[in-house]
Amino acid sequence: MDEIVYHDRYTGEDRIEKVYGDKALRWTYGTIAGRLSLTLVVKRTLFSHWYGWRMDQPKTREKIAPFIKEYELDSDEFVRDVDEFANFNEFFFRKLKPEARPIDAAADSVVFPADGRHLCIPDLSKCEGLFVKGEMFDLPTLLQDSALADRYASGSLLLSRLCPVDYHRFHFPASGVPGESRLINGPLYSVNPIALRQNIHILTSNKRCLTQLETESFGTVLLLEIGATCVGSIQQTYSPGETISKGDEKGYFRFGGSSTMVLFEPGRIQFDADLIENSRQHRELYARMGDHLGNRPANSI
Repeated sequence: MDEIVYHDRYTGEDRIEKVYGDKALRWTYGTIAGRLSLTLVVKRTLFSHWYGWRMDQPKTREKIAPFIKEYELDSDEFVRDVDEFANFNEFFFRKLKPEARPIDAAADSVVFPADGRHLCIPDLSKCEGLFVKGEMFDLPTLLQDSALADRYASGSLLLSRLCPVDYHRFHFPASGVPGESRLINGPLYSVNPIALRQNIHILTSNKRCLTQLETESFGTVLLLEIGATCVGSIQQTYSPGETISKGDEKGYFRFGGSSTMVLFEPGRIQFDADLIENSRQHRELYARMGDHLGNRPANSI
């Protein structure tokens, strides 16, 4: 299978992703035996619950320091000292200091909701595929709401993929009032490109949460958090019905890779040029939570 190449917004360079559990992923999604194990074991919620329990054990503390070194994480960004984490899961959903992720202050901007590798679709009605040309998921299946799917059929979408090495708290991309989070149950396949190139419909089958965010500048924005292998737990930390500010925390994922999606109504967002260009080439753009994602178009309602 091909290497995973993404573009780093900050260095301006293409990079090859260092994949946590790379050999296991390639065996699972690239061999007959692996795909059989996927059907029988890996996608099962029980497996993710077991793995999450395992990462809650005190003995997993010994994995933290080698993980930080291997993936070159900056521990100065952490709110807590490394030796204060009781287990690997606490480290995994760690909080960062506010200055580590400043929020773009422009009044007409939206920001990336999470650290990760991002793809955008400016107009869903004209989409030619995400990771592979010609391969796209079904919006009604994703949202489990045909009326809502019709409303966003010509809208815009951001897909943010979080790797195990990333900061795993997700935030609001714009200010507004969020509603209740609706759980849509499903299995827990990997959302790594190795898996998504094999089957993009993973995004519409995995366990996910859907929240509607009412904003003044961007209309009703849909926010989705998508679970994945070893991420059986999507934790919401916000209070429905209370006004939030752009960049406020919405929740976090427990151990594993995972994804978020943001959907805008037609004509409500102009994505940044580097995001559009890399997405056009089916290449993800690495950017951090709080950084500029796009603007309200000049002719927006």
